[in-house]
Amino acid sequence: MVDTTDIEKKSLEAHVELCAERYKFLEEKLESLEDKLTTLSLNIATVKHTVEAMATKNNDRLINWGIGIIVSLLGALAWLLTHYVVK
Repeated sequence: MVDTTDIEKKSLEAHVELCAERYKFLEEKLESLEDKLTTLSLNIATVKHTVEAMATKNNDRLINWGIGIIVSLLGALAWLLTHYVVK
């Protein structure tokens, strides 16, 4: 197997062609990486939106439970007041 650096040392044209191939390969890799990062960014944005929606839903659920408990306690207090204190 011939080492490409030996050929490049002897021929400027070969060096230029090999560099062009290397840069083309690197450019393709960078484009592929950019596409993957774009896809990853979109997926992260989707996950973030989903988590925010779940947090809002959970907060609403906790508020509803809290209101329900407070109303129940106030109802029990009113019942106790009407049956034991007012008489």
